[in-house]
Amino acid sequence: MTQAAPFAEVWRGPFLESVHSGHAVICDDSGQIIQSWGDAGAIVLPRSSSKMIQALPLITSGAADKHGLGTEQLALACASHQGAAIHTDRVGSWLETLGMDDHAFRCGPQEPDDLPARNALIRADQSPCQIHNNCSGKHAGFLTLNRHLGGGADYVDPDHPVQQACLEAFERTTQETSPGYGIDGCSAPNYACSLHGMARAMAHFAAAPDGSAEARLHQAMRLHPELVAGETRACTELMRAMEGKVALKTGAEGFFIAILPEQKLGIALKAACGTTRAAECAITALLVQLGVLNPDHPAALKRMNAPIKNRRGIVTGTLKPAATLM
Repeated sequence: MTQAAPFAEVWRGPFLESVHSGHAVICDDSGQIIQSWGDAGAIVLPRSSSKMIQALPLITSGAADKHGLGTEQLALACASHQGAAIHTDRVGSWLETLGMDDHAFRCGPQEPDDLPARNALIRADQSPCQIHNNCSGKHAGFLTLNRHLGGGADYVDPDHPVQQACLEAFERTTQETSPGYGIDGCSAPNYACSLHGMARAMAHFAAAPDGSAEARLHQAMRLHPELVAGETRACTELMRAMEGKVALKTGAEGFFIAILPEQKLGIALKAACGTTRAAECAITALLVQLGVLNPDHPAALKRMNAPIKNRRGIVTGTLKPAATLM
């Protein structure tokens, strides 16, 4: 196995204090690698970076059109949201159209990352519900697909028709037979593939023709960046910084993907240490390198060559991409 390549460096004053390493692949629309760092063949769990693949059967089955889903619902189906009102209100309305409520979900409750939403629950002495789970949009998509397929209530079971449809979409777009799965934080199976396979899938999305399921999903993400993640989050801020020309999606344990439709390129990367700051720094650097992100944009500067401050607000160091990425 090829060693992980340096991704991001943490400097404290004149000293290199820490180095984050990882693996990254950029693919073209033929599925070929045009650039890579570390081990392109590393077997990975893409985690939430695979949500747009999991949303494909929602469209290809005809369920999305039958239930009149618009771009907001499609963006939420791909989202890892903050649990803010703009997210939960929309997911709640979606559930109502299905004649369902929070009890239909199988993702589990989660405290919102959105501070106003979290504080409102505390003031009301209420516990978070499953609708606050960052994956509730994806699960609303699962419930819609399940209604269409007529499956049982336990739609997250790996043998359930919903998850079998997701596996088919995953293997078709990565062009690999998955070696297996892990259970994600939201209880759904998360299928494994090579990093090259994931980048190949993202390039497949990037090159998909208008009107295809793949194009409808990445267009919805680019149209509604605030629904894909939320305020202060990298996916939302960087998509805005690129004026909606690129779709981005983070995943737990230091994963990140990018879909570049104009260039017909796909990116997949994994920070070996699993840290978010390393993955965000690396994806920002690669987007700058490809010429789709202005390195001086505040959203880029927040994650690349970003000042590290102590609790008194004094700049003590810098987080910057490794030279090999640039």
